[in-house]
Amino acid sequence: MKRRFAVIVGSAGVLAVAVAGIVNAAPGGAGDAPATQAKKKPERYDEDELFIETNATDGDAGLQLNLDGEDWKKLKIIDPKGRTLMDTKAKGKLRNYGLTGMTFESSEPPFDKVPFKDFKKRFPEGKYKFRGETISGRKLTGSDKFSHKVPDRPNITSPAPKGDVSATGFTIQWDPVTTPSGIKIANYFAIATVESDPVRELEMLLPGDATSATIPGEFLEAGVKTKIEVLGKATNGNQTITEQSVVVK
Repeated sequence: MKRRFAVIVGSAGVLAVAVAGIVNAAPGGAGDAPATQAKKKPERYDEDELFIETNATDGDAGLQLNLDGEDWKKLKIIDPKGRTLMDTKAKGKLRNYGLTGMTFESSEPPFDKVPFKDFKKRFPEGKYKFRGETISGRKLTGSDKFSHKVPDRPNITSPAPKGDVSATGFTIQWDPVTTPSGIKIANYFAIATVESDPVRELEMLLPGDATSATIPGEFLEAGVKTKIEVLGKATNGNQTITEQSVVVK
């Protein structure tokens, strides 16, 4: 699921969008010397979430990461079998400047080319370890429990696929996701994408018991191709999305 220009709205107002490679440390680093920092107890990442996103409409799955932490220059992710999933270092101008966040999405080949069972073999269940180093030399550590259990698709009940909606606003409705057994939805995301130039995207963060969301007319544009999506994010981090187009009149 690719993102271009997004506004995220939640119950607490507008939320920040995580951007890969955010930099804000002072050039040259700060604080204790690297040798002193390296002896300190490792610092934990503020966020280290590794999860699966499946697109029920397109029939594919991808591995995604949300990472945030103290200004860092090294990151390694190790899978449950001790294999390195990713090993990255900040070089050149970024080497002593630092990164604070990273997000990524793996490629998402369709299931008819890479079946989900093959995806699961490539990325086994279990504890993934995150190991890094700050620009001042202090170790960074974290971990996440990765699960293969993904929520079933949200079933959009209104509007109908390619159905007409009003340019003054409309409501997206869906059935609650309760399967497979043991899955619990933590949050839903309702997303509307107006494919104008530039593309505009409205993303609403909703509680796990929500079954509807209203798209305001101020965001819409009559006659412009518009896509709506509902994404269910489970408490284990995995998420599944359903999408369809509508006709704005």
